[in-house]
Amino acid sequence: MVKVAIIGATGQVGSYAAHAISQIPQIKEVTLFGRDGNQQYLEGLSRDLVDSFAARGTNTRISWSCDEKDLRGSDIIILTSGAARKADQSRLDLAVENGKIVARYAEKIGRTASEALLLVISNPVDIMTAVALKYSNLPPHRVFGLGTHLDSMRLKSCIAEFFNVHVSEVHTRIIGEHGDTMVPLWSATTIGGIQINNLPAFSHLPKDKIMERVKTSGSLIIRSKGSTVYGPGDAIATVVRTIVEDEHRILTVSAFIKKEVHDIGSVCIGVPARITRGGVFPVPIKLPDDELEAFRNSTETIRNVTRQVFESLEERE
Repeated sequence: MVKVAIIGATGQVGSYAAHAISQIPQIKEVTLFGRDGNQQYLEGLSRDLVDSFAARGTNTRISWSCDEKDLRGSDIIILTSGAARKADQSRLDLAVENGKIVARYAEKIGRTASEALLLVISNPVDIMTAVALKYSNLPPHRVFGLGTHLDSMRLKSCIAEFFNVHVSEVHTRIIGEHGDTMVPLWSATTIGGIQINNLPAFSHLPKDKIMERVKTSGSLIIRSKGSTVYGPGDAIATVVRTIVEDEHRILTVSAFIKKEVHDIGSVCIGVPARITRGGVFPVPIKLPDDELEAFRNSTETIRNVTRQVFESLEERE
């Protein structure tokens, strides 16, 4: 019996995530949480989802609230609140504005649902994960962000398309920032269990073009239809399923690390992590020199902006 609360459920990602996670058998209650003034929308959304569940035969309870006390008893809280990114914005452009929103909700979670796992979706997700960790006062293994999980899936899809293989045959991941400085781990990429650089066709793989496609995918979708919805929503559902089924899968999410990657130092950033019912645990890894240099650059970018956001938040206190 698992209860999930979605903060920011009135947004498109939050509402679709509610629909996606409701298909997980262990999820017995989903609470749609929004800010005061959104009661009418939340009521309508909850009724729409109830109709969907009835048509689908899903036995999941839906509730809605604008009162933080109703976060109590949540096993997982998904934080999607924040200003939406425009097509011409980088995710880092949202850092200070969304930092204020995330800090406020993180404090509420720390007061009322301190036993929950907190999954951060709000962008820039690595920095917002750090904000949520600080202001919730939850332990690091219980606060994490979607990170580069969706980016890794986008890269996986591109590689499968190039090699003309089923996407399940490709294993790859992107680490670092969920943004411009993300780092593909070609050294850890396999197709059908074969190291990708052992395949003759790898020499013709347009790596730079593929990575540009991965990096700009979100902006292209936003320009075309206004927002990304289904990719993030189903990525969220994958992470939630991994937690509730205690799968111990390794996914690439934004997590707090110190020494796990070449003693890189304290930062919340996308890394491979083992995900369980008990939380998220980064996996120690070693990287070849070129990928390590790129990862160090990514961590410095995130660390610097995180510092600026914390300074801004401290000024408001």
